[in-house]
Amino acid sequence: MNVARLLSKAAVAYRDRPALRWGDASLTYGELDDLVSRTAAGLVGRGVGHGDRVAIFMRNRPEYAVALLAVMRAGGCVVPVNVKLHARELAYVLANAEARALVLGGEEAEAVEQALAESPVQVLVRVGDGGPGEAFASVLAAAGDGLADAEVAPDDLAWLFYTSGTTGFPKGAMLTHRNLVAMTMNTLADVVAFDREDVVLHAAPLSHGCGLYLLASLARGADNLLYAGAGFDPAEVVGLLERERVSVIAFLAPTMIVRLLDAPPADTSALRCVVYGGAPMHVDTIRRALARFGQVFVQIYGQGEAPMTISALRREDHDPDDAEALASTGIARTDVEIRIVDEDGRDVAPGETGEVAVRGDVVMRGYWRNEEATSRSLREGWLHTGDIGRLDERGRLFLLDRKNDMIISGGSNIYPREVEEVLVQHPGVGEAIVFGLPDPEWGENVVACVVPAAGASPTADELIAFCRDHLASFKKPKRVELLDALPKNAYGKVLRRELRDRLLAEDAAP
Repeated sequence: MNVARLLSKAAVAYRDRPALRWGDASLTYGELDDLVSRTAAGLVGRGVGHGDRVAIFMRNRPEYAVALLAVMRAGGCVVPVNVKLHARELAYVLANAEARALVLGGEEAEAVEQALAESPVQVLVRVGDGGPGEAFASVLAAAGDGLADAEVAPDDLAWLFYTSGTTGFPKGAMLTHRNLVAMTMNTLADVVAFDREDVVLHAAPLSHGCGLYLLASLARGADNLLYAGAGFDPAEVVGLLERERVSVIAFLAPTMIVRLLDAPPADTSALRCVVYGGAPMHVDTIRRALARFGQVFVQIYGQGEAPMTISALRREDHDPDDAEALASTGIARTDVEIRIVDEDGRDVAPGETGEVAVRGDVVMRGYWRNEEATSRSLREGWLHTGDIGRLDERGRLFLLDRKNDMIISGGSNIYPREVEEVLVQHPGVGEAIVFGLPDPEWGENVVACVVPAAGASPTADELIAFCRDHLASFKKPKRVELLDALPKNAYGKVLRRELRDRLLAEDAAP
């Protein structure tokens, strides 16, 4: 079915209940459904047809959700673009996706003029500040009586998800209506069973995980609170948790949780679930989070190519006394199969490491107009994720690193995460990232970049000695760089390779 049908069904059951809130603006389910219907009709009236790509470039606000759902209701394909991206990156996505239309927030208009000039966009919708009903005035003028959910095939495109592009240009993962419905149903089954009594805080961009979880939350009639901060402010977020009696945080990156740990005390007793993922969470960090907020966390492992999620570590499995469980990403979600394979695609034995391969209705159709990348990633029905991991005898998945991030020093394989896990146990370490740098004798040396914990000032020698006491000697860092902050992309992921390249350039400078 059309993914937008999740909203139209909810609007019948929960018509007068709050659906979306942002600052002083709010929409009930009936109001949201009506606005989505009229916006979809307006887009069609301005020339957006079945399968056309429509990009959205704006900050979190109710209009974002309206545009997201209206495009799918009209039978188009939404292309959410993180508003933190540079105009050049936006221009690339618009051109690569061959976007017919762009929905643009007022705050972002000036920043993207050059991107628009170089893009194929024919329909531009500028969202103003007059509230959801007025913001789409130019579209609603062409709306007529509104539009019902378009008839779509299960494998028609619904969402073109551009990867963060850590190597080269980002690729567009083609997510179909089948993919998103499967994702939604198993989110409700395996991650968090939203209900109409929930107040759900969407604290991350709707262009990423929060937009995907919004589908499941709306399907169950929850009250969705959109975080409107220009940046992630931990004090403001915990204030919202207390003031709004938030019960679910739909999605946080691990770096956001690290920052919340230093936020002022607040009453978060209404909180029953915090979904996190996007990068590994170190065991010591999640233990601190459990001590602060209670056993409310659910970890997900997925990719844009298999969204939200491949595996999940359930709330009840977040046992602070079980370090092995906390180091895992849990078990495969109900409708997903996971294998660990060697370089030839053959299964390895339980406990052995290899590439994570997955299969299920959540796996993308392929990469947008990139047959070469599709054939590399999708082989014989399995998505080869590029992640290195292992499965234990209980089916729990342990991620070690990205395939290309492994360090080979003196002929021995070293996974950065195992070094990072040790570093973050040091009381003077706030964040740590590890990678290899070339060495004429050893091939690569282990290098760590560390952000000290608040008020701490560890030395490089102290941290190397700490690792020597907790790791095989060949795995300890040969070099530690102390930094004020780690570079992160628009989705909160640490840019390991950018940091590596920066140090390489600094070392090569005269």
